[in-house]
Amino acid sequence: MAMRGRPRRGPAEEKEFMERVLEINRVSRTVKGGKRIRFRALVVIGDGKGRIGYGVGKSSDVSGAIGKAVTDAKKNLIKVFIKGTTIPYEVRSRYKSAEILLKPAPTGTGVVAGSVLRVVLELTGIKDVVGKVIGASNKLSNTVATVKALGELIDPKEVLLRRGIGKSKSTEKAKS
Repeated sequence: MAMRGRPRRGPAEEKEFMERVLEINRVSRTVKGGKRIRFRALVVIGDGKGRIGYGVGKSSDVSGAIGKAVTDAKKNLIKVFIKGTTIPYEVRSRYKSAEILLKPAPTGTGVVAGSVLRVVLELTGIKDVVGKVIGASNKLSNTVATVKALGELIDPKEVLLRRGIGKSKSTEKAKS
């Protein structure tokens, strides 16, 4: 017996990253025949376990712009060092006129931040942090500055090892 209608699909597959569209702008350029309308999308993706990326895409339709932005975001992924549910230390970052300040917070505080800062921190998987956007209100500049600030976070033990202050396990075994 032949099946009629649409074929049945199995359960929806789990996506690797959560996606959030931060901004969709309609942009136009003037040409000889009039104006060409396009759309620009700013998208942030994250897995909630310390990986985050952002992307910008342009297309003649909104869904195409979002698709291109997601592809761009997957190319620009970074790994963020998270200490428990917060960040290990205070960090400041600048991009153009946007300045971002992130401070660690005690467990249970939540994400105390506004605008794109909150979205980026939640997608990263950081649960307790205080953040402040200083300067620009431009969503793209603030997103870039936030991702840059998160990229600057590294394990303090790793810093000590780089400076030669901490003892690595291989040098301890060699001395024994």
